[in-house]
Amino acid sequence: MTTIASPDGSSPRHLHLTPRVSVVVPTFNEAANIDELLTRLVAALPADSEIIFVDDSVDSTPEVITAAARRYRLPVLLHHRDEPTGGLGGAVVEGLRLARAPWIVVMDADLQHPPSLVAQLTAAGDAAQADLVVASRYANGGSRAGLANGYRTLVSGASTLVTKAIFTRALRGISDPMSGFFAVRRSALALDELRPLGYKILLELAVRCRFRRVAEVPYSFGERFAGDSKSGLAEGLRFLQHLVTLRLSDARARMLVFGAVGFSGFLPNLAMLWLLTHVAGMHYLPAAVVANQVGIAWNFVLLDVLFHHRRSRRWPRRLGSFFLLNNADLLIRIPMLALLVGYLGLGLLAGTVITLVVMFLARFLVTDRVIYVPKPESQPVLEAS
Repeated sequence: MTTIASPDGSSPRHLHLTPRVSVVVPTFNEAANIDELLTRLVAALPADSEIIFVDDSVDSTPEVITAAARRYRLPVLLHHRDEPTGGLGGAVVEGLRLARAPWIVVMDADLQHPPSLVAQLTAAGDAAQADLVVASRYANGGSRAGLANGYRTLVSGASTLVTKAIFTRALRGISDPMSGFFAVRRSALALDELRPLGYKILLELAVRCRFRRVAEVPYSFGERFAGDSKSGLAEGLRFLQHLVTLRLSDARARMLVFGAVGFSGFLPNLAMLWLLTHVAGMHYLPAAVVANQVGIAWNFVLLDVLFHHRRSRRWPRRLGSFFLLNNADLLIRIPMLALLVGYLGLGLLAGTVITLVVMFLARFLVTDRVIYVPKPESQPVLEAS
């Protein structure tokens, strides 16, 4: 449900005008912060601005937003989600879809992100001709003073270091990829490419949108005005899952993971072969066939966990296709080897290497483009009322 509030409660004529700045604020049980946030935002924003709340609350936050919005001069749009798909990141993406201004500023509702900095972010973006402007706690002059305690400071710093190490190229020029306070040009967004998960939406945008130019503005992370932090163990686990998903969004990274998983399958394969031949006394040929199935099963389980975000097919189809593909490997590779060695005159070693490389690439392509393909993203239906 989307509700548009105007100061006098009348029909929102601002919808016929294009605002200069859209401010997107995701909220989850932030009722106690809304009045203060709107007071500071309205004081800081130019008249041709709009404020968009995307709300996942289970308390009175939507009602508080609707009531408070009528007391301020700027138009306020409230979009309440009954199903909080993608967490806070998903809420931000829906807000980005609703925003109409050339500059969109994303910030939290708890006032740890100073509303007075909004105009400075967009001005810095115009001056630098940047697509993205990050409010950074780590840039010269910035501060993390508002973090609740030493533990959160340590987690924040460690997460930043790990993330920048994993995404060196995508995060070049961004000192604070964990920031939730930034401005982005609407024209630079690739919204259909986004797969948000959890609360680190800036990382998602930086990796998938590949902005041409990035600028930063230092700021001091403030203390929460009211309410409790939503950060916890569950969000931490979602963040780690998000890191894996983003890293595997690159085909080259998926190929490396696919190769590493396949190599790891040698261990259970050899272990089962030894048990069947030395303990169970089975002939080595049928034992090799059974052991190969164990290795394939091992590989399937690992890939199914790592490629969880690409499981658009039901698991029986994924399992059957994976086993069929990997068992067909020998049936194809042996005739290929005979052709290379017997008819083309290649050496056995060179022929074996070629067949292994060709079949590895073939298995990867089939796995990546047929068995594990991305889940289709359904777009939210937004109804104004």
